[in-house]
Amino acid sequence: MRRAKITIVGAGNVGATTAHWCAAAELGDIVLLDIPATEDMPKGKALDLMQSSPIMGFDSNVVGTTSYEATAGSDVVVITAGLPRKPGMSRDDLLATNAKIVTAVSEQVKTHSPNAVVIVVSNPLDAMVQRA
Repeated sequence: MRRAKITIVGAGNVGATTAHWCAAAELGDIVLLDIPATEDMPKGKALDLMQSSPIMGFDSNVVGTTSYEATAGSDVVVITAGLPRKPGMSRDDLLATNAKIVTAVSEQVKTHSPNAVVIVVSNPLDAMVQRA
C-alpha cells in the first residue's frame, strides 16, 4: 500500500510543528518546503525530525527542500506560508502581502499536485482560503 505524500509549504513555526505532528502520527511521508532564501532551514528542520523518529517511534520520511518539484504528486498540501502580522500592520496590509504569497503557492500546487487536498493555515485565514 502506498503511503500518503504530505507537503507543508512554509517551514516556520507553524509549518515545522505541522510536519512534526503529521510525521509522529505517521499520516504519510512529509515534504517540508520553504523559499530558496531559506534553503538550509527546511532541510535542517526535516533532519531534526528524522533524527527524532527513533525516540518518538515513527517511521515517516521527512525531507526539506526549496524545490516545488519535490512536492509532485502530493496527496495533501498544507499552506502555512505567509508573513506574520507586525506591530502597526493593518489587516488589509497583511491581506495584500499574504495574498500574493498564497496565490503563488497555489499556482505551484496546481502544477505539481493538481489532485491534492489543500489546507490553508495562512492569515488572514478567511481571505487566504478564497485565494487558494
